[in-house]
Amino acid sequence: MAFNHSSREPPCQPPRSSPPRGPAVGGTGHTAGVTAPHPRTPVDRLLAGPGRAERVRHVHTVPERAGRPAAWPHWADPGVVEALGAAGITAPWQHQVAAADAAHAGRHVALSTGTASGKSLAYLLPVLTAVRAGAAAPNGRGATALYLAPTKALAADQLAGVARLDVPGVRAATYDGDTPREERRWVREHANVVLTNPDLLHHSLLPGHEHWASFLRALSYVVVDESHHYRGVFGSHVAAVLRRLRRVCARYRSEPVFVLASATTADPAGTARLLTGLDAEVVTDDASPRGAMHVVLWEPPLTPGGGEHGAPTRRPAVVETADLLTDLVAAGVPTLAFVPSRRGTETMAATARRRLEEVEPGLGDRVAAYRGGYLPEERRALEAALRSGALLGLAATNALELGIDVSGLDAVLMCGWPGRRSSMWQQAGRAGRRGRQALAVLVARDDPLDTYLVHHPEAVFGQPVEATVLDPSNPYVLAPHLCAAAAELPVTVDDLALFGEGTAELLAALTARGFLRRRPTGWYWTRPDRASDLADLRGTGGDPVRIVEAATGRVLGTVDPGSAHNAVHAGAVYLHQGEPWSVRALDLAEGVAAVERTTDEVSTQAREVVDIRVLGVREERDWGPVRLHLGTVEVTSQVVSFLRKHVTSGTVLGEEPLDLPPRALRTTAVWWTMPADLLLAAGVDEESVPGAAHAAEHAAIGLLPLVAACDRWDVGGVSTALHQDTGLPTIFVHDGHPGGAGFAERGYRCARTWLEATRQAVSDCECAHGCPSCVQSPKCGNGNEPLDKARALHLLDLVLRHATADETTGGDADAERTGVPPAGAAAAV
Repeated sequence: MAFNHSSREPPCQPPRSSPPRGPAVGGTGHTAGVTAPHPRTPVDRLLAGPGRAERVRHVHTVPERAGRPAAWPHWADPGVVEALGAAGITAPWQHQVAAADAAHAGRHVALSTGTASGKSLAYLLPVLTAVRAGAAAPNGRGATALYLAPTKALAADQLAGVARLDVPGVRAATYDGDTPREERRWVREHANVVLTNPDLLHHSLLPGHEHWASFLRALSYVVVDESHHYRGVFGSHVAAVLRRLRRVCARYRSEPVFVLASATTADPAGTARLLTGLDAEVVTDDASPRGAMHVVLWEPPLTPGGGEHGAPTRRPAVVETADLLTDLVAAGVPTLAFVPSRRGTETMAATARRRLEEVEPGLGDRVAAYRGGYLPEERRALEAALRSGALLGLAATNALELGIDVSGLDAVLMCGWPGRRSSMWQQAGRAGRRGRQALAVLVARDDPLDTYLVHHPEAVFGQPVEATVLDPSNPYVLAPHLCAAAAELPVTVDDLALFGEGTAELLAALTARGFLRRRPTGWYWTRPDRASDLADLRGTGGDPVRIVEAATGRVLGTVDPGSAHNAVHAGAVYLHQGEPWSVRALDLAEGVAAVERTTDEVSTQAREVVDIRVLGVREERDWGPVRLHLGTVEVTSQVVSFLRKHVTSGTVLGEEPLDLPPRALRTTAVWWTMPADLLLAAGVDEESVPGAAHAAEHAAIGLLPLVAACDRWDVGGVSTALHQDTGLPTIFVHDGHPGGAGFAERGYRCARTWLEATRQAVSDCECAHGCPSCVQSPKCGNGNEPLDKARALHLLDLVLRHATADETTGGDADAERTGVPPAGAAAAV
């Protein structure tokens, strides 16, 4: 695709001003209006229905691009080249050779090109060449390679690709939680290409590195695939795991070359440095061919009075996307629909199946749902059915955003903004892999960010992709990994630079709390239990909660314990393969939610109340009388009720109370204070401050993903007319992860861009008093009361009146972490 591959993103670049809203917005490099460039394309099919054209806000066309081939490198093993030729690859693309040459020469590589650009060949060429050369070694092991993927499914998919090449001397195998015990020893002792995930590396390979001695001694390459996926807290954990891997490799006198492959990202060199601690050569000039793609920004129509307090709402994006999926499948167009939640995935698949059955009996069987929580064999069967054409439509979570081969798709539907421009292009790129014209449709959800983006296409198409946000120095992440590292090998003074700033203080705190013992030769793990169990890479907070059919004891699926209060509380509706189940009881101590079938066409949504306390200020700056802060806070939240909504219309049917215990979170927040007298002068009197601040807080949370590359569910907020710790009207926005994930910090550094977009989104919304597209929040525990949209604009005007330029230095992950005392970090362990 002809996407922007700039090597660095301006830290906080505001979108250019856009024309007034209309049914479609044109611009440089965009196709104005909604007329499809070629008759009978998928775009035509979508616009055929009544009222459809009015829902299109913009069509952006990515032109067709010819490929730029190159000659095979002189060093490439002839057997590998022959195997690739037999697989139909007669010549590599230029970017593949550039990356392969650098890796073969011993330089670390950050390869960042578009979806389906052939990144696998770029690392397989040097890896398989080295393995082939080592296969003739006296011990029969020679060079080895380790491939890391975010998911087991992607590692299995890559293994299938290597197996199809059938290169002599290459013994490739996956090693993960699904690998039978009897096969594990063979993999450790004989495989020369091992494909796994960071979780297995963390829990098994590194703690048991002695069993991997021969493999690690010969380790020549480490491939970190889909490296853009490692962001936020998960990315910070993986960064610590990779540093631990480097330590253990040094113990066996190996220095592997790291190759990081990712979708387009603003700063691939910076991402590589954050993840591995190493400088990498960057390859971003995508030389692969692409067919033309049409990207449509789509907004569902308004429905009157279905929301809280009679506010207008838009037709639910899940229902709207299900209609589009139905139309495309009925027309024989292979389509993948991305949905942000498991529940939405199930709802969409069930709705599309039901409507397709009305078109033609049996056609509904060609649509399915795909999400986490299914058994591995269910997911593999679905992937195979999609590849074979047995399935024409699949509603999936972002698990299929990754590089699993599902070629042959002509259309991709995105139910809501995926959270990042890079994710949007990654999802869109799943279509058009055979060189045909492709269609991608972004269907806006009824929230401030989606509404803003479909009416400001320059914020989607006129901006470079984002940098990856992660923070390897987060003490809540680093502390347990230091314990794990000490259990693997004593941590020495020489390791301080490897783990980064703040390591010495954390080691002292962990020693004081009895987790480590300091000796002349370093820091040692002191406890009999497994140190690696202290760190939870995925941030799920423990073993998953099982969803169990009450009548039979059958396990339907699982949910993360951190999500249980919101997703499977008593009275919640849980969906599995499109079938609704009502939760009878939740027992967190046993890790079980008991469910029973229901026929009600109802969905549920939890509501929570939040309190916040300031623990420390890390940075602050003044915008005239307004002061911005970045620091550490303690957030206490409690799910107190849930809404019951009609599935198809989204109409609120009622609210029911819940009695669940509160939960405490120590994290990072950005907040700003405003003098009450200046608010009064700006038109916000004392009685109006709570509603104005509350509305501005909701809108700011909704727009933070514009600059912070997060989902609105990754962050939370609190607003108050007089906060006990600041003594002033204050608005907080905080990360939803212990210690922070870098999102609030990004908001602090890009505050002007963020809050200007927030103000514009509220102002542009056509509702009179506030709605889900501007200032109402779906998770507000106060029932979206009080909210004052008009005075929220006055408040934001005051905040922005003296706003200075966004910070361009200090980096998301480079800021000092002095706001969290070391003892507090160790307490997280």
